[in-house]
Amino acid sequence: MPQTDEPTAANPGRADAALTRLAAPAAPALGRAGALSALAELLWAAQAALVALALGGLISGTERLSPLAAAAGFLALAALRALLEARAGALAQRAATALVESTRHRLIGAAARQDARARSPAPAELASLAAEKVAMLAPWAARYSPAMARVRIVPLVLLALTLPFSWAAALVLLVAGPLIPVFMALVGMAARDASERQMAEIGTLNTLLVDRIAAVADLRLLGAEARAGADLAAASDDLRTRTMRVLAVAFLSSTVLELFSALGVAMVAVYVGFALLGELTFGSWGGLSPEAGIFLLMIAPEFFQPLRDLAAAWHDRASALAVAGEIEAAEAAIAASGTLLGQGAPAAALPPAPFRWHGLVLSPGPGAALLGPPDGAVQPGEALAIAGPSGVGKTTLLAALAGLIRPEAGEIRWGETVLSDSTADAIRAGIGWLPQAPRFIDAPLGEALMLGRTGDLDAALTAAQAQGIVAALPGGLSTRLGDLGGGVSGGEARRLMIARAHAAKASLILADEPTADLDPETAQAVLTGLLALRATGAALIVASHDPAVLGAMDRVLPMTPEGRA
Repeated sequence: MPQTDEPTAANPGRADAALTRLAAPAAPALGRAGALSALAELLWAAQAALVALALGGLISGTERLSPLAAAAGFLALAALRALLEARAGALAQRAATALVESTRHRLIGAAARQDARARSPAPAELASLAAEKVAMLAPWAARYSPAMARVRIVPLVLLALTLPFSWAAALVLLVAGPLIPVFMALVGMAARDASERQMAEIGTLNTLLVDRIAAVADLRLLGAEARAGADLAAASDDLRTRTMRVLAVAFLSSTVLELFSALGVAMVAVYVGFALLGELTFGSWGGLSPEAGIFLLMIAPEFFQPLRDLAAAWHDRASALAVAGEIEAAEAAIAASGTLLGQGAPAAALPPAPFRWHGLVLSPGPGAALLGPPDGAVQPGEALAIAGPSGVGKTTLLAALAGLIRPEAGEIRWGETVLSDSTADAIRAGIGWLPQAPRFIDAPLGEALMLGRTGDLDAALTAAQAQGIVAALPGGLSTRLGDLGGGVSGGEARRLMIARAHAAKASLILADEPTADLDPETAQAVLTGLLALRATGAALIVASHDPAVLGAMDRVLPMTPEGRA
């Protein structure tokens, strides 16, 4: 994962600011949830007052409130408190869900518009961040944020209610209460650092796993399966160790904070007990009555409860800060990589027209020498080959023609329409893209080929010579091939991509090395499928150095390492 200039562990202020920005859309709902939660907790003071009046009257023999009335009032307040807590919890949970969804949508939306040359964040890192890590914002929003709101309100109100009855009890609460946030801050530093290391290790493990799965055939050929397995096992053990460290910090913090709250409640109880027995004659304003003593005993635990809740949710904050730092770094990397032309949104395709480009200057990537590919044009129904050795820039040119990278200079036209941000989506809607490494969406094969369009899929499969491929799959068109096309060979995956282009009725096909690494028979099947697209009136632009492909094209446009031919 790309790093910011300074790690967030060394810059807690930056992580806090990043988390605040992420949570800004959900802040109003979280504020309402926190206020309702604090109000619900403060109702305990009223319940405690009813109990104290009833029991105090029974002890002193001067009944101020009947036990029946006190019980009825207590139950009514308990019901109201339950309703308020349920409402606060629902508000917080909805806000947490909305926060996770909006963050994922923004992150994936930005990544989907990345320049085709972008290498960071890696797909596995982005998947881990958007799926596993962004979900860790939900506990922070649903638990920590309301708990923080209660901490800001409830202890102060209960302290103000304690002071009129006993300054000594108020002093105990005033001294013991702030110790909890102090130790929470100390423990939180270690928790944040441990969480950030754990988040980084999750992304590293996901990247390693995806790389090994993608290379499994090569690993078998090289006999390196055991080495790859050992690498994965070592990475998994490292992640397990880091996770246990995070859990150890969380348990340690809970233990320390429970100790302080227990001591604070115990000290108030000891004072009240000895004051009611007459052993202590100080600390109150003219003596402590039974009603006042019972009231103080009942609200003292509630004084510490918000602090205990905050301590329990403190790890959620540490995880959220670590995730916010990663999201900020990922968004910075995405922004720095540039964006494709257009919005990447659905659009109505333009009618078939001549496609041409002129004066292009392209950058293959940061630090690479600029490319000056030759000018070219292709008519509807014509097949053009872009020929040249590997590394000459054929793939970069195809990406530029599709609007997936921004040219440094030059012009690309579909008929009289210039490729730009405002026209790119409509131009791409008429393009069929056949990358050298086929990709599928995570859906049944039928849906992955049609992509929401209507049409004759059987005819498309027939034209691409792909009916037998589908028939051999266990679930036919219901089979999920996964992103990399698991279950089919490279040549079969390319024929399925050609079938997708047939189903889309694309007017222009951009194919990148469609026969690379294929045996002659499979390569001929792929070439036949491509030529069937030309027969429908589509224009073909095929990047290749395969003599069989070059010989089947109408024209060949050579590219040379020296630049423009």
